[in-house]
Amino acid sequence: MAMANEVTPESELCSIECFQNYTAPEVFIQGLAGLVDQQDVESMIRAQKRMLQRFEKTNEMLTNCNTLSVSRLKSAGAEFKKHTQLLTEIKKDLETIFKRIRILRGKLEKEYPEAYHAAVNQNLKEEDEEEKVDISAHNPEEGHSSKVFSTYIH
Repeated sequence: MAMANEVTPESELCSIECFQNYTAPEVFIQGLAGLVDQQDVESMIRAQKRMLQRFEKTNEMLTNCNTLSVSRLKSAGAEFKKHTQLLTEIKKDLETIFKRIRILRGKLEKEYPEAYHAAVNQNLKEEDEEEKVDISAHNPEEGHSSKVFSTYIH
């Protein structure tokens, strides 16, 4: 029985002949396969398949999200462009209006200097009174914003 465990030249020859049809890497892999439990390998493969399914589902969801985002970006871009054009037109219109107002004020000041200055002074007094009322009726921050707002209106 002690001879069964001994390595003899005949037993070495037999093991070498068994692996002659395989390459060195294949022999190495076969040796490693004998060291790994097959159930552990199968459980790893099942876990990898579950992860692959999750990744594929996540990838599909992200693809759908990207598609939706692209369509919404296109519509938002178009709306943004329209609003930008509208604001540009409004700005031009306001510039024209303020230019006309400056021209009219200039003409009024040249033709009726006393009446023009009286009207300007009256307007300033009314603004001061409105600011005082706004400040006393609201808290300081709101009074400040009303002051800013009233200067744009008048």
